[in-house]
Amino acid sequence: MHTSESSQSHQGRGVGLGLAVASALAFGGSGVAAKPLIEAGLDPLHVVWLRVAGAALLMLPVAVRHRALPRRRPALLAGFGLLAVAGVQACYFAALSRIPVGVALLVEYLAPALVLGWVRFVQRRPVTRAAALGVVLAVGGLACVVEVWSGLSFDVLGLLLALGAACCQVGYFVLSDQGSDSGDQAPDPLGVIAYGLLVGTAVLTVVARPWGMDWSVLAHTTDMGGTPVAAGVLLGWIVLVATVLAYVTGVLSVRRLSPQVAGVVACLEAVVATVLAWVLLGEHLSAPQIIGGAVVLAGAFIAQSSAPAKNSVEPVAGGGGEKELSARGTAA
Repeated sequence: MHTSESSQSHQGRGVGLGLAVASALAFGGSGVAAKPLIEAGLDPLHVVWLRVAGAALLMLPVAVRHRALPRRRPALLAGFGLLAVAGVQACYFAALSRIPVGVALLVEYLAPALVLGWVRFVQRRPVTRAAALGVVLAVGGLACVVEVWSGLSFDVLGLLLALGAACCQVGYFVLSDQGSDSGDQAPDPLGVIAYGLLVGTAVLTVVARPWGMDWSVLAHTTDMGGTPVAAGVLLGWIVLVATVLAYVTGVLSVRRLSPQVAGVVACLEAVVATVLAWVLLGEHLSAPQIIGGAVVLAGAFIAQSSAPAKNSVEPVAGGGGEKELSARGTAA
């Protein structure tokens, strides 16, 4: 009996690991697919609106199934839609119009470090020395990515937008911590995602004003590193794979793995995005930037997976409330 349970546990972790990898791969392709649409003439906010609205439409049956959730957790759903959906993706896609995909995503991976700042200075909860070391590594690695020694070789506004995406992702982690001690009363993560997409769509509709979009761009081909690709194919990938599939596999993976393990696997997203941007878009990074990117991911890994300080309340970034939604954050 014990052997059978152990075998099932290992099998469940294997499935969870596969789902986490699939989620990272799916999320990693969003920026590469979106950038040609932006360069073809679509406003970044319009691309975000198409992504979120399309995903919300597909997740509508899930929202109907959890129709009692808005009455139970209105603040959680509103915050999740505003920050984790609309905020993260709008800032990230706007950053893509100004800086390389890999750089934008690596800046966004400052989020675990920023979460520790929230825990330490706002909530006044202790963090481990290892987690603090992760913050230092992440910041130092980011300095290499943006090449501070050359006076910031990238567009400053683009970097600020990417940092805005990281700050919005902090909101995701903080919101994920709400209700973590509710047991069976905790909100269903798929329901939160579905309603978050609906709220995000409503917000982005007001902000992006899609009725002014140049819809004709979607009927033509776009240029992806010299290769013509149908705009409709890229949009379909963004909605179906990089949003719906990515969110769902991410949530299901957390149910089979610890939040820390799923969060570590999610770091593959930055690697995937950088490699795809290199191969498909011709966005090459220098050797110092590659090394800096590795240091950023190492810092994010340490900050997210370090155990909390002894005899302390578990920090958010240590895997506390993340289990309610997805260890990945949302982002991209």
